[in-house]
Amino acid sequence: MTRHRDIDRARLAQMLGPADPELTCDECFEALDRYVELELAGADADTAIPGLRPHLQGCPACREEHDSLLAYLDDEPR
Repeated sequence: MTRHRDIDRARLAQMLGPADPELTCDECFEALDRYVELELAGADADTAIPGLRPHLQGCPACREEHDSLLAYLDDEPR
């Protein structure tokens, strides 16, 4: 029964969205390059660009863009 409660809580959290402020897709797209560069540099990207992480957690399209950009830049020679 506990497993079902955990699943229900996860679904509810997903439906309600993040408690923190969240960027829109357009705002996310504009800040994504800088955000990924900060991540790769080991900086606190979430503090530098508040609201982007919650957006990525709830938006599959932006998360895919983030993951692709991160993988591409992480493979680039420095």
